[in-house]
Amino acid sequence: MCTSLIYRDNAGKVYFGRTLELTVDLPYLMAYLPVGFATRSDIPGHPPVDYTARNAVLAVTMPARVPTAEAPLQMSDLKVLEGMNDKGLTFSLLSYPTAAGKHESVAVTRAVLSASDLGGWCLGQFDSVAQVKEALGQQPIELVPLAILGGVVSPFHYVVHDPSGASLVLEFNRGQMSVHDNPVGVMTNGPEFGWHLTNLNNYTHLVNVDRSTGSFGGFKVAQPDSGIATAGLPSSNTSVGRFVRAAFYAHFTEKAKTPDLALRTLGHIMNNFDRPRGVSIDYPEQGGGHLEVEGLDQPSSEPYATEFTSWTSLSDLDRKLFFLRDYSSLNFTRFDLTALAQANEPRVLPVQRLAEMADATQALLAAKAA
Repeated sequence: MCTSLIYRDNAGKVYFGRTLELTVDLPYLMAYLPVGFATRSDIPGHPPVDYTARNAVLAVTMPARVPTAEAPLQMSDLKVLEGMNDKGLTFSLLSYPTAAGKHESVAVTRAVLSASDLGGWCLGQFDSVAQVKEALGQQPIELVPLAILGGVVSPFHYVVHDPSGASLVLEFNRGQMSVHDNPVGVMTNGPEFGWHLTNLNNYTHLVNVDRSTGSFGGFKVAQPDSGIATAGLPSSNTSVGRFVRAAFYAHFTEKAKTPDLALRTLGHIMNNFDRPRGVSIDYPEQGGGHLEVEGLDQPSSEPYATEFTSWTSLSDLDRKLFFLRDYSSLNFTRFDLTALAQANEPRVLPVQRLAEMADATQALLAAKAA
């Protein structure tokens, strides 16, 4: 599940796209968090981390627990999966099944940030990748069990981008936290990020120029169609294959001349990672490894599991525009983060309500908090 990449137009402006794939539909919520929104990240055994947002944030969120009549959802229960702040900084959570460990051995007197609060913390507090990187060197972070996943410890890694094109990957792997600069601006899932960069050495032959004629001895050959340049790309939907394809498309796709054309171009790029239901399936009783996120059990009424693109998002980091399309839609719904600034309280809107909206900025403004 999950493919993310940055794309630049011919003026060098940065745009970000990502898909999220799972085997089940989940109750995603669009949330707007204004400047001044106060948050607490609390890990038992340590003082809490309290912070007040210095930036406004627009995000795709998920509840961290199942609500009940006695305990309805609060804003503090919503955790950021994908988002952008009013400085153009983006945050994305991607599946990483081998995630484990914590920042370091931390004294009980120190405040520790829960990894599930990383999105709100990064977007609410910082303006750039450089600031996030510096802060990560000072703030202890720990993976925590997630009630919504049946107690599974946060099986994710995290990517951050800013309008300069700077990109960062944060991973918890084999008991250690690592922070990587990302020179290709692309991320998928496992193995660890450094492995993906090493694997790109196997694709030095990739170019976008069709070589459509040749010869074998005296026999001349010619392609009857265009597109042979992509023959060397991995064809599978594995995280390894998608990483190489994402790097190829992000690098070679024509650089658009205007921001609007750039967003359309990015949409075309992300269509290469849009997965319909049933393209690949697993039968659980046969030991299929279909669940990239442990704890999301397949409904027993369905005979097999199939990952599909739950939603795709596009971000214009310069104009602070965010677009979302879920599985039920062919078109993207637009949000204008600058226009949302008139809201001085949090706003929440279920993603399932977006299907018929071309622009949901006003609908989100009119919504209420969780």
